Amino acid sequence: MRTKSLKKNKINVVTLGCSKNVYDSEVLMGQLRANNKEVAHEEEGNVVVINTCGFIANAKEESVNTILEYVQKKEEGSVDKVFVTGCLSERYKPDLEKEIPNVDAYFGTSDLPNLLKALGADYKHELLGERLTTTPKNYAYLKIAEGCDRPCSFCAIPLMRGKHKSKPMEELVVEAEKLAAKGVKELILIAQDLTYYGLDLYKKRNLAELLKQLAKVDGIEWIRLHYAFPTGFPMDVLEVMKQEAKICNYIDIPLQHIADPILKSMRRGTTKAKTTKLLQDFREAVPEMAIRTTLIVGYPGETEEDFQTLKEWVKNMRFERLGCFTYSHEENTHAYSLKDDVPEEIKQQRANEIMEVQSQISWELNQEKIGKTFRCIIDRKEGNYFVGRTEFDSPDVDNEVLVDASRHYVKIGDFTEIMITEASDFDLYGEPVE
Repeated sequence: MRTKSLKKNKINVVTLGCSKNVYDSEVLMGQLRANNKEVAHEEEGNVVVINTCGFIANAKEESVNTILEYVQKKEEGSVDKVFVTGCLSERYKPDLEKEIPNVDAYFGTSDLPNLLKALGADYKHELLGERLTTTPKNYAYLKIAEGCDRPCSFCAIPLMRGKHKSKPMEELVVEAEKLAAKGVKELILIAQDLTYYGLDLYKKRNLAELLKQLAKVDGIEWIRLHYAFPTGFPMDVLEVMKQEAKICNYIDIPLQHIADPILKSMRRGTTKAKTTKLLQDFREAVPEMAIRTTLIVGYPGETEEDFQTLKEWVKNMRFERLGCFTYSHEENTHAYSLKDDVPEEIKQQRANEIMEVQSQISWELNQEKIGKTFRCIIDRKEGNYFVGRTEFDSPDVDNEVLVDASRHYVKIGDFTEIMITEASDFDLYGEPVE
């Protein structure tokens, strides 16, 4: 018979999925720390909280495997309790309870007070913006809204995160001030859709005003925009980007596809012509802007012609940054009623073709940077290199700037002027300018 450990509970929070989950885990850990609980992120602990992702097939599989791994540890006696929260748990709680009953309790995405209670902690309302950040000290995510009102046919996020709900501007400013006081220099704004910000609270799209307020926060030097929806994009945001030096000339705008029949079926509310015009307007307003997008291939009914339309368009648009995913058939989404008729190997082949095109574009754009000097933030040291980024690059998904640590020293967490000496398709190599 196994015995319970006598040591004080140490809570290990394991985060899967996107930056929004990272943020939620940080809030959870901040609450636990305020309750005098010993808490760690992805380290050893006898109590485990798994913050899951339920977005697409691969992410769901990773979440389930992680739950099974910790349940096994519980059965072996190296872990006392396992709790599961996040999107997978929100979406499939009854199924999970039935299939993996050895989890102590499952919680949804808006169940934080109940999860804390199960961990012997109280939800502290006064903890405005108090988080235990897990990112390098120089940057942090700032979640400005939760949920989504968009009707995209392929997306399960509204099922897991509910309707769009903006956070009041004054709360976000306080949160930014607290992060700046801890040494954060770069805010990465996240939401399911940044462009909807303020519609519920202020009866208008108010992202531009929020950016102006955040730019006033002392200590914050870069503000980066992630996840902007193309339909109804508030163009005053570009004005602020142009006028305010702290707003990075960067935007992440997931476009998903460009062939009109697919856009219509996806319920994206736009067309090829409108999307192309929007991107032209972006580049006209802020010529130096880096545009990141994500695409989906293999959506139900995607013909070879639709795919070739997309591929040609990617060649013509020359995105600075691009990611490509294969379509995942998700139950309870609008597209689930359609036949998932593109074979898996064709989906993969199409994704590879898009990324080959993008790799060449990225290589060409990077060659143009050789000999130029960029202001870079240094995130970490890895092996023989200091690893940094320009304002045109977001952590984990974009290009990195590598500085040879055997020849040069740069301070982690600081901004440094770096001259690019060499470039590959997705990495830049450089030297600090004395």
